[in-house]
Amino acid sequence: MSQHKVVLLLGSNLGEQKKNVELALKMINDSGNHISQTSEFLMSDPVEFVSSNIFCNIAAIIFTHLSPIQLLDCIKNIEVEMGRINDSKVSGGYTDRIIDIDIIKYNELNFKSERLEVPHKKHLFERDFSRILLKDFI
Repeated sequence: MSQHKVVLLLGSNLGEQKKNVELALKMINDSGNHISQTSEFLMSDPVEFVSSNIFCNIAAIIFTHLSPIQLLDCIKNIEVEMGRINDSKVSGGYTDRIIDIDIIKYNELNFKSERLEVPHKKHLFERDFSRILLKDFI
């Protein structure tokens, strides 16, 4: 089974944000994925919603045997295990969250379904904090 190179973005703006992100990375690794590289942490204001809680963000390159949808299921399970209640796709908007994990790129795949779109165009082209985190990864 081949390894797939995936770029993830992680963020948290509730509780101990940096510890939340570090725990999520550990859980991703413990789920059978290999984290090969991470960016520096970046603190940023919320995007597309108003909150007084700032985000702690990080980018990571992982290698996985999982398909895009299997990986999405894995990271959504991690979000739920960590206490995330509202998924933005389900709730229809962004809110404060203990953890958010997005698949930005999956190899060079172009993929779109109801649940997942890769590459993640908003992070690649529209969000300043993402461009800063991804500058050495894309």
